[in-house]
Amino acid sequence: MEWRVPLADLDYGPAEEAAVMEVLRSRWLTMGEVTQEFEKEFAGFVGARQALAVANATVALHLACLALGIGPGDEVIVPSLTFVATANAVLYTGAQVRFAEILGPQELNISPEAIEREITPKTRAVIVMHYGGYPCQMEAILQIAARHGLAVIEDAAHAPGAALNGKPLGTWGDAGCFSFFSNKNLSTGEGGMFVTDRVDLAEKVRLLRSHGMTSLTWDRHQGHASTYDVVDLGYNYRIDELRSALGLVQLKKLVANNARRKTITERYWRALDGSGVDLPFNNRLGAPAYHIFPILLPAGVERMKFIDAMRVEKVQTSIHYPPVHMFRYYRERYPGVSLPITESVASREVTLPLYPTMDNEAVECVINTVLQALDSSKMTG
Repeated sequence: MEWRVPLADLDYGPAEEAAVMEVLRSRWLTMGEVTQEFEKEFAGFVGARQALAVANATVALHLACLALGIGPGDEVIVPSLTFVATANAVLYTGAQVRFAEILGPQELNISPEAIEREITPKTRAVIVMHYGGYPCQMEAILQIAARHGLAVIEDAAHAPGAALNGKPLGTWGDAGCFSFFSNKNLSTGEGGMFVTDRVDLAEKVRLLRSHGMTSLTWDRHQGHASTYDVVDLGYNYRIDELRSALGLVQLKKLVANNARRKTITERYWRALDGSGVDLPFNNRLGAPAYHIFPILLPAGVERMKFIDAMRVEKVQTSIHYPPVHMFRYYRERYPGVSLPITESVASREVTLPLYPTMDNEAVECVINTVLQALDSSKMTG
């Protein structure tokens, strides 16, 4: 379908094209000096001591767990209202997940109190996900983690450029993991970044992302090494120069694009206040990245009828997210998990279009279509 207003769109132009062509002309496509520059610039942007570019955010989460020594016999607490990769990354290590509740309809992030309830003698870490680029309650979560000796991993896939109390998200915990998927605030198609202030974690991830080898092809091409050893069971989790080149350009646009996302979000909040929908994060913490715009439909409005009504007007919507614990694989693996707040919120959630190149006409089109769809989607009988 050709959408009048798509859910997301890229802010790409001549600068991205030129960056890719420069890499192609260099004839070096695998991880090299462009990636090193991207890592340096991203580390500086978020204020982390170490940043390592990887294939995607899922592998960044997997590497974070591995670098922290998480494995069979361990448990990691995760939210269920997240993309499935947050939980999958834990299972890849042989560890188990424990799902924790969110705070509620006004704040869709993991609840600190729920985290504490899920801690067992097997718990090694907590993965928080900054839903929509809105900060989790990191101070309370870190206090809980410190009391129980737990590591904290931030799934910051939605949150490049976001901060809490002036401290960038992704740098509060032991490690932060960012996504550069096509619909993200900083987009390279695929790609991700692992950040940390811990040198030990960075050294481990550096090895594991490239087969556990002691030197890279780029090092040997530069004459800095002539051979290599394999000192750990690693993976091919590398990014490439093309995506790193795109990332460098996108990073320069991030502050302005997040500001535009904020403007659109605040317009939505004003226009939809009083419409009957709940508007999560309206009383927001810190400085969000405004990655997506979620609404919660009121009682008496059928979600699929609402989505269909939006589709008829060629306005794309989505759902963020079907709870992970309700997917068949996870139901069978962890039978009996019940998260009533998460389940209730997820059953009402619809995500509206939000991207920095949206013009004001598109924003008003979405608002008017939402108001019409709410009226036409009410249950009858």
